[in-house]
Amino acid sequence: MEKIVERFFNYISFDTKSDEKLGQNRKPSTDGQKKLAEILKKELEELGFEAKINDEAFVFATLVSNADKKLPTVGFISHMDTSPEMDGKILDPQIIKYEGGDIKLNDEVYLRVSEFPSLEKMIGKTLITTRGESLLGADDKAGIAEIINAMEYIVNHPEIEHGDIKVAFTPDEEIGTGCDSFDVDGFGADFAYTIDGGAIGELEYESFNASQAEISIRGKSVHPGSSKNTMINSMRVAKELDDLLGDVKRPEHTEGYEGFYHMVSIEGSVEKTELTYIIRDHDRNKFEEMKSFLKSCLDFINNKYGKEIVKMNMYDQYYNMGEILKDKMEIVDYAKTAMEKLDIKPIIEPIRGGTDGSKLSFMGLPCPNIFTGGYNFHGIYEYIPIEDMIMASKVIVEIVKTISEKN
Repeated sequence: MEKIVERFFNYISFDTKSDEKLGQNRKPSTDGQKKLAEILKKELEELGFEAKINDEAFVFATLVSNADKKLPTVGFISHMDTSPEMDGKILDPQIIKYEGGDIKLNDEVYLRVSEFPSLEKMIGKTLITTRGESLLGADDKAGIAEIINAMEYIVNHPEIEHGDIKVAFTPDEEIGTGCDSFDVDGFGADFAYTIDGGAIGELEYESFNASQAEISIRGKSVHPGSSKNTMINSMRVAKELDDLLGDVKRPEHTEGYEGFYHMVSIEGSVEKTELTYIIRDHDRNKFEEMKSFLKSCLDFINNKYGKEIVKMNMYDQYYNMGEILKDKMEIVDYAKTAMEKLDIKPIIEPIRGGTDGSKLSFMGLPCPNIFTGGYNFHGIYEYIPIEDMIMASKVIVEIVKTISEKN
């Protein structure tokens, strides 16, 4: 317990918040990720791995096989960046032996059971929480700590038979570009697992199909005292567009396999408004229909105003990795078996999001996702039980054992 906590606290001390705008011209998007990459490379080398960092701050490492027989090469992957939605500087996390009830994060902010019922299952566990002023960074520095702890255990127990084991720590996952240039052939794994999920037991092999739409609306500013039949208020046009998309397919009204449109940013004036949507659905056909419907809404508005006042740049970000993994279910079964050996009930559900594995699976590296143990990512209410971090690390070890047993 002490070792995994020490590692986790060290990793979250680095401000590795990614930045979407900076990421358009550089990788990694922020320098803090480079600094953490150097630390991780050094740790892996100290464990006996062959490790390197490339120009984009990807950390790649190999533990050479100790087996007499040919075994599949397995990889384990986590990302170094934290969400761009909040400051990446983590402020003095606290460790609490949880005995129930609401948790005081600071004088004004409480982690309340009524709002976060997951706490009801945490009684008796040791929680790491924020102080109510920053995120925690468990997404995905918990995954990094869990992988390195597992690797240390395997190195220190040479009786565990294994093929080549690959480890990768990636930049800029949170802004959707992290694995665009992942060297799948150079990595050399037959398959891999991202350690990037939530509650204990989560095992995911389906993700959203994802697209982003950047929309610009050009209005016409005229003095409001003499603007009848002349002014076009671009902000109100933005509202028209949002209303056309309806209230049903919103993140706050959807769950499970249901898709949504999500306005993630808007900035405007009478003359010009810019807004960004993300479009998500697990079903590829429904996903394409949603994109077509958004285009038709723009056409409707432009026809209404008699000219092209709305323009859009829409591009796909990643696809449902289930399309690939449905034909590779033995990889999912390795993880399921590993969890069951540890008396963990696998929770097999679709990811309402994406991981690096979403892209990697389509790039030739089949890659399901496994839990880290964390809750409430990307905000001040984030927390993680230390016991569940340890179990995630044990699952990694058991996957390695299971692969050897079944091959």
